[in-house]
Amino acid sequence: MTDAGAGEDTELALLPRHRLTAPAADDTELPPSADDTLVLLFLCCRPELTPASRIALTLRAVGGLTTAEIAHAFLVPEATMGQRISRAKQRIRRSGARFELPGPEDRGRRLPEVLHILYLIFNEGYTATSGPELLRTDLVAEAIRLTRVLGRLLPDDPEVAGLLALMLLTDARRPARTLPDGALVPLAEQDRSRWDRAAIDEGVALITATLRRRRPGPYQLQAAIAAVHDEAERAEDTDWPQILALYEMLERIAPSPVVTLNRAVALAMVAGPRAGLELLEKVAGDERLAGQHRLDAVRAHLLERAGEVSAAREAYRRAAAATRSLPERRHLHERAARLAGG
Repeated sequence: MTDAGAGEDTELALLPRHRLTAPAADDTELPPSADDTLVLLFLCCRPELTPASRIALTLRAVGGLTTAEIAHAFLVPEATMGQRISRAKQRIRRSGARFELPGPEDRGRRLPEVLHILYLIFNEGYTATSGPELLRTDLVAEAIRLTRVLGRLLPDDPEVAGLLALMLLTDARRPARTLPDGALVPLAEQDRSRWDRAAIDEGVALITATLRRRRPGPYQLQAAIAAVHDEAERAEDTDWPQILALYEMLERIAPSPVVTLNRAVALAMVAGPRAGLELLEKVAGDERLAGQHRLDAVRAHLLERAGEVSAAREAYRRAAAATRSLPERRHLHERAARLAGG
């Protein structure tokens, strides 16, 4: 969950969009038969499906993403993704699976994939991969709603609680994340008085209680990072050494190039931009980042902090050319133009 250019931390719609709301914690009831959408989530995570098919089918069936959006997220042609989703549907039909919540043992096996799917749906809503809008609040609301329901079903699972806390702490910044004209506002430049304090308080309380269980996982650590950001009254008050330590823990238990990108930003804030740029070189050739704009966006941010104006400007331009999100592209072009004018 990363704001473009700033480098900070950070896929058949079955539900009509007017039903996609994010109720408060006390308003989310778990009926005896469980939430139909939650049942659908577990149905899409059946073991006979490949991991990629589970994610793709759920993003299409539950998240409401188009096949094109899912294909972009997986970096495959749209036709290929369409075939993958179609085959997954056929496999579920042939399995004779019943539309009901699985038993506890089966539920536990599928839970990591369900959490990952909810995480992806939230991310697509918080920073849409394409189109004129930065946010898709319907997806954000649905991801939070489903995670609340899952938390009612599995109240003792720390990663479910961690994911909900992460969503709340991230979405709390939404009121300050864009200007009235839709322009993106980086985390460091946001008016923090506009952040949703109730969501922050709920998220902080949730992650604090969850971490006391001493069973840390990736979602809990990301939520802890988000909490450190949200508890800083001003950007300059951010406890970057703590954030860096949390990213180091996260990289040990769930290594990925995106985690390294975010750790590079934290390292730059603690040890200077050169240290962050050196760390970026470790993932510069990672094929999982090929065609993505994040690497160049972070590189541009750190180059700008290092005073390398020309190199930063070119990196911002490369990042802008690589993203399909119009607000992100606009923001990155504006960053490049500002450096050209300076």
